Amino acid sequence: MKPTLVIVDDFENTLFVIEFTLWQNDFQILKAENGAEALRYFDGRQVDLLITDLNMPDLNGIELTKQVRLLPQYKRIPVLMLTSEKDAKKKQEALNSGVTAIVQKPFEREEFIKTVKRALNLF
Repeated sequence: MKPTLVIVDDFENTLFVIEFTLWQNDFQILKAENGAEALRYFDGRQVDLLITDLNMPDLNGIELTKQVRLLPQYKRIPVLMLTSEKDAKKKQEALNSGVTAIVQKPFEREEFIKTVKRALNLF
């Protein structure tokens, strides 16, 4: 069974690149354009990994992570945060919210896939 990943980014081009990269590596993808929209996927269905942008309208990646962590079925789900953020305090806040790892944008596709597989324990 393919791992199911929720990907969230408010930039359509970035969302497309992430989706295509993951699709090429045989992952099942659920996508959303903001954190509020992404929450609908955390309704009891199997989700193996959350990949979210940090800075988004409506519900940013940190708040999304906190809300997902409050749901018993998803409190241990790995979360990768994508960001172009340079502020170390903001990155630390993300890690404190329960983010598993931070991926700096722009990213190398091969390295990104390795990080995803590592988060899913597929090595």
